[in-house]
Amino acid sequence: MSDSITIGLVSISDRASDGTYEDQGIPSLKDWLGKALTSPWTAVTRLIPDEQPVIERTLIELADTVGCSLILTTGGTGPAPRDVTPEATLAVGDKVMPGFGEEMRRISLNFVPTAILSRQVAVIRGQSLIVNLPGQPKSIRETLEGLRAADGSVDHVGIFAAIPYCIDLIGGPYVETDEAVIKAWRPKHAIRQKPAAV
Repeated sequence: MSDSITIGLVSISDRASDGTYEDQGIPSLKDWLGKALTSPWTAVTRLIPDEQPVIERTLIELADTVGCSLILTTGGTGPAPRDVTPEATLAVGDKVMPGFGEEMRRISLNFVPTAILSRQVAVIRGQSLIVNLPGQPKSIRETLEGLRAADGSVDHVGIFAAIPYCIDLIGGPYVETDEAVIKAWRPKHAIRQKPAAV
């Protein structure tokens, strides 16, 4: 039996948060997670401006008060002056997890050379994994899910493959995925056997 996980979804955008345009980040994340996760989950959402103190307070609230085991942010990771999501994320983290940012840039470089301008980071705060994702829905899906060949086979595994085991290691709930979308990878000793049907 899988545990339920609470996931924080944070879209960081001045213009979306003030109503200039409709946010696409949170709906994209909800849609992808709805397809990818087979274990129970609940989303807690926040739409906030590109203000470092606001981002820090939001991440701390979701991790410490709400109890989100996973927090996914979208937006604010480029080189522009208002892009401060990585700085806010690093400021609240206990441990930096550099592999996530490295892998997201590597995936995105398959599509655009400007992927090297992205500054996504990931950190652990207490029992929460916080990951900065790109801002565009297409890029969100590609970095989470990975790249597929024309025949549907996986060319490059997305970062979400490693997230359930990371959550295991920091004391969070056991998260299971639909392998047709993304296969959660765990070492054999960490895989829970499904109960036999009666």
